[in-house]
Amino acid sequence: MGENQTSITEFLLLGFPLGPRIQVFLSGLFSLFYVLTLLGNGVILGLISLDSRLHTPMYFFLSHLAVVDIAYACNTVPQMLVNLLDPAKPISFAGCMMQTFLFLSFAHTECLLLVVMSYDRYVAICHPLRYSVIMTWRVCITLTVTAWILGVFLALVHLVLLLPLPFCGPQKVNHFFCEIIAVLKLACADTHINEAMVLAGAVSVLVGPFSSIVISYIHILCAILKIQSGQGRQKAFSTCSSHLCVVGLFYGTAIIMYVGPQYGNPKEQEKYLLLFHSLFNPMLNPLIYSLRNREVKGALMKMFKKERTS
Repeated sequence: MGENQTSITEFLLLGFPLGPRIQVFLSGLFSLFYVLTLLGNGVILGLISLDSRLHTPMYFFLSHLAVVDIAYACNTVPQMLVNLLDPAKPISFAGCMMQTFLFLSFAHTECLLLVVMSYDRYVAICHPLRYSVIMTWRVCITLTVTAWILGVFLALVHLVLLLPLPFCGPQKVNHFFCEIIAVLKLACADTHINEAMVLAGAVSVLVGPFSSIVISYIHILCAILKIQSGQGRQKAFSTCSSHLCVVGLFYGTAIIMYVGPQYGNPKEQEKYLLLFHSLFNPMLNPLIYSLRNREVKGALMKMFKKERTS
């Protein structure tokens, strides 16, 4: 194998096979979505830090979710915009590996944060009298740090298995960023172990956590149905509806991508599905929480009133 093969030092991201005019249009549209993502999640972070009424475990977890969403977008969108305007511009090998690692880190961390948030809602609704005793700040910080550490560690496992592989051409990645399955297809060696680890990792951080979220919400639903007053039921459900919407968007697209029957198939529709997962989800999350959450809307109105009076 090796003497006639030369290791490649950069990759070309094929992105979306569209005409030049459509690519320019998409670059402008995605730039707008990117700004909205940063602005929306930045506003959520600002409101949580400035409004003392939002200094609760639920919003502490939400602030970390906003950080992950900003990091998600910053990791993939700028390179995608560069490739839309200049398709021939390559990404370095080190840059590609780093992009893969960061994407997996943030994806794993968001999966685990959503589980932590569902546990928080479970305790709040099923054990309201013991909420302050169970969800102490020490517990909240421990759960959040654990989610981040596990997310980075799982991504590091994939990176350690990916780096020793020889890449000798072609250098064209059939994706808009260095997605791990698309990169593995360019390796000049057997990648069955890597692909098995990707599937195992997807099952462990998608199916397992999603199952625990479903179980939590079954208990939550049972507890809500036992509440006598309709107003009480509505208030209890409103505290969960935003989280349910985010869980549905995130896990729905992720499970179809990595655990569904079309796993590993680089069809164009899967690129758009992952685009939705990595760009539109982070943009929609702050909108979902601000539009469906009374406390966030109250904090936002309070901030606007302060601006007007000043």
